[in-house]
Amino acid sequence: MMCSCRKTSAGRVYLGEVRPVDDAARSDFLEFVHTRTGALFRVAYALAGQQQVAEDLLQASLEKIALRWRWIHDPEAYTKRVIYHEFVSWRRRHRVKEILTANLPERAPVMDPSRTVDLRRALVAALATLPPRQRAVLVLRYLEDHTDAEIARIMGCSRPTVSSQAHRALATLRARCPELSDSFEETRS
Repeated sequence: MMCSCRKTSAGRVYLGEVRPVDDAARSDFLEFVHTRTGALFRVAYALAGQQQVAEDLLQASLEKIALRWRWIHDPEAYTKRVIYHEFVSWRRRHRVKEILTANLPERAPVMDPSRTVDLRRALVAALATLPPRQRAVLVLRYLEDHTDAEIARIMGCSRPTVSSQAHRALATLRARCPELSDSFEETRS
């Protein structure tokens, strides 16, 4: 028999029995992971901006939901919510300080000369500079097509907070990446 420890509100430690996962739950979880990993990875990658970080983010999220699998009613929505919360928490724990230098590094040659590739890179770079909550709001709104009310529920905040985070994020993207605005104006004409 295995035991788990957790603190009660009075600060006491409670030892409880950890039940092993039954075969049906394990099978359901593995099927979910097998069928939905691609879509979940795209969400994690949109948040993290780097493949290895996205893989770590998805792995940590799947570990968390594996422990709660029996009680999850909507696994995909729950997993995405865990991914968003993990991303924000991870960014808080792993803040990277930028080192400013006098000389900028040379830009790597672009293999694909099309303008779309340059715009995509500029967008990814600009997204990487956003705070985690702002990036999460943009991913939920524009990649996942959620409403502000749904985003507020997923992120555990109010609708006005979602709107202000999105407004700030878009203003920052426009300021840091003006070529995106120029491109948008060209396509509208």
